[in-house]
Amino acid sequence: MSEPSTPVIAARPVPKPWIAAIHPYVPGKSTGSDGKVLIKLSANENPLGTSPLARAARLGSGEGAGDPARYPDPESHAVRDALGALHGIDPARIVMGTGSDELLNLAAQAFAGPGDEVLYQRYGFSVYEIAARRCGAEPVVAADRDYAADVDVLLGCVTERTRVVFLANPNNPTGSYLPRAELARLHAGLPADVLLVVDQAYAEYVAAEDDDGAFALAATTENVLITRTFSKIYGLAGERVGWATGAPHLIDMLNRIRGPFNLTVTAQAAALAALGDQEFVDASREHNRTERGRFVAALAALGNHGLRPLPSEANFVLIEFSGKLTAEAAYKGLMDHGFITRWLPGQGLPQCLRITIGTAAEMDRVAAALRQMAETAR
Repeated sequence: MSEPSTPVIAARPVPKPWIAAIHPYVPGKSTGSDGKVLIKLSANENPLGTSPLARAARLGSGEGAGDPARYPDPESHAVRDALGALHGIDPARIVMGTGSDELLNLAAQAFAGPGDEVLYQRYGFSVYEIAARRCGAEPVVAADRDYAADVDVLLGCVTERTRVVFLANPNNPTGSYLPRAELARLHAGLPADVLLVVDQAYAEYVAAEDDDGAFALAATTENVLITRTFSKIYGLAGERVGWATGAPHLIDMLNRIRGPFNLTVTAQAAALAALGDQEFVDASREHNRTERGRFVAALAALGNHGLRPLPSEANFVLIEFSGKLTAEAAYKGLMDHGFITRWLPGQGLPQCLRITIGTAAEMDRVAAALRQMAETAR
């Protein structure tokens, strides 16, 4: 009888250790554990949908809609021109991305690498760690101050190896916001060779009088890059359109490494039309302000049950649970009521739920469900 053979393990490519250390991004769910489709308040999408003009442009077949058999404009000239006109920016200082996620990754890739550090606040956007590890840099996490960025702590974490600092303003997932004076102080405290990336995915939800001054910094300094997206207030999450602005040398570096033809024909058409419908943007901002205010007031009334809504300038509210009703129980209970929200143990926030602001009726139902669960928790 022959001896059993020893299995041979075939050689295979070995990933770089910094790539193997990445935890993949986890998107917001749209179904429950049983596969049932739920009302999605987990991904910070616009409850008003998409501008009718943008929807028509995306689906249109008339002149200017673009030919899907042809490559799209590799420079997205029309969209960049419209962005420049809207925000008073030279289009040459704008670069488009496949969502702002691509641009965040490109910023780290262009200016950091093995041996360097990428800094961001605790409870910042989870893509920052991915962006740091993807280019071989070391992610450095600065302690928060009650879930918000602390300028002094961030500056205290800067070393000679720091190359990029990420700051989401407003921040995801906490909703916190660094005002103009504090953002200016952060920038002033950074060495000139450190890139400050201000991630403004939710900036259109902030009132004009509360502007953080990032555009002015990007226009007048050499080390500030702003990223924005069409996924939130413009309601084009499915088209993956983002953009960035900063000094010409920053834009040049991102253009060198971004994907060619990175915005599809339909994405460019929809984004251009969306920029032309600022009434939809204004309506979305006002809806969010009103419904977020009502929802926060309803949650504040549950303070004696251990629910605390954190201050938010975005289109979501992060709720801290410190009473008998836990965040996990609330997450599961809301699924029973037909809603999927975002429970965040993977981001170090097992005590919190992030809930997107939906329609008025949806927010009333969520608030009522949370009240019922809080009052009956054992």
